[in-house]
Amino acid sequence: MELDKTTFLDLSIFNRDDEYSLFHKLDFTTTAGGREYLRTVFGSPLKDVESIRQRQRMLQYLQEHTEAWPPMISNGTVVVVENYLNAEIEPISNVQGPGLYLNAVITKTIYAPDYGFIRFSFEQILNLLKGFRLLTSAVNAAEAPPTLRLMLERAKTLIQHKEFNDIIRLHEEGRFNFIQILRYDKLIRSRHKKVLWELTELYTRLDAYHSMAVAIRKFGLQFPRFREENKPFISLKQLYHLILPQPVAYDIAMDPHRHFIFLTGANMAGKTTFIKAVGVAVYLAHLGMGVPAQEMELSFFHGIISNIDVKDNIFKGESYFYNEVQRIKNTIIKISDRKNWLVLIDEMFKGTNVEDAKNCSLAVINGLLQNHHCLYILSTHLYEIAEELRGEDQIIFKYFQSEVLDDNLKFTYELRDGIAKEKLGYLILKREKVIDLLAAMKE
Repeated sequence: MELDKTTFLDLSIFNRDDEYSLFHKLDFTTTAGGREYLRTVFGSPLKDVESIRQRQRMLQYLQEHTEAWPPMISNGTVVVVENYLNAEIEPISNVQGPGLYLNAVITKTIYAPDYGFIRFSFEQILNLLKGFRLLTSAVNAAEAPPTLRLMLERAKTLIQHKEFNDIIRLHEEGRFNFIQILRYDKLIRSRHKKVLWELTELYTRLDAYHSMAVAIRKFGLQFPRFREENKPFISLKQLYHLILPQPVAYDIAMDPHRHFIFLTGANMAGKTTFIKAVGVAVYLAHLGMGVPAQEMELSFFHGIISNIDVKDNIFKGESYFYNEVQRIKNTIIKISDRKNWLVLIDEMFKGTNVEDAKNCSLAVINGLLQNHHCLYILSTHLYEIAEELRGEDQIIFKYFQSEVLDDNLKFTYELRDGIAKEKLGYLILKREKVIDLLAAMKE
């Protein structure tokens, strides 16, 4: 699946203010490397249904084995081991042969700072090795899905080196003293640096996938079902937006015959949230993750493209309307490849006058309706154009209800069939005392 930079930002996958991004919400990694790898995973939705199903199986398997996750490996563990491997210090001594004890004592004393660094590093090397031993013994690699099985089998092979087993045994027997630390420092840094590098890399990948499994469990996300067909299809029951603290759920269904949702409602009634919720659910489904819905069934989509937060560009002298047109143009070019796309458009042509916006919107909508390889959700404040589209049986008309009670706005955030009637701009001006402030200027 493909998303461009604008769509990632529109859906708040990666936000400029990271605290409010979907990535931040779902990030349960414990290492900096795991977080960076998770960011890579989030930036690369999967390319086919079989890859999605394999990842779903892997995340389900990890959910079933959360108790096997090694608590002794932390971000500090990985950082210390990596610093140790990067350290430009020669092995202090070979501490072999006659006079071994005296040689070790002299070395430890003369090179006290280096020895202290090595000793501290070995504490974390032990944590890394013991953590992988726990993980590979508690999780049956033979039964794991392919991607996870390969990582676990590789880790199990790497930690079987004799020196690693000796270090763990000596430590468990209480005999891993300064002599042994100096001895194994030389052996590991001369023979097994690449092995430890690979173990830290393996752990950051496992940390990222474990984070995804934790997020699915924590938020009660449900794995979607993918249909084996080429035509675009979505069915969602009790969909909600994951980032909202108290979300309202929606049911929607779209197919090649009813492939265009025409969405109306007052500002702040919930249109943009709904559009983003659908986009996020489809995006998460293509990561192989669970989705924030009771049930979801869908076809594979080749991409999502959005027109939500269009901006002008004063440095290039480009108006808001010009950039809206360019984004629509790029969208049309993109979806002309006869592949399945989800197209999300929020308040099209806000940058021109009402009559112009109406004509432009009708032209675009009528054109988009001819492409049945895509599903469209479009919101608009131009309720009038709905009258000219009522005869289109391809369009699903939905609106968000709002009520006026004693000059106060009430939003239910309920998605209903039909077209909104309320025009609440003047009421909002009045409620926010703008009319009173203007009247006071006359005095």
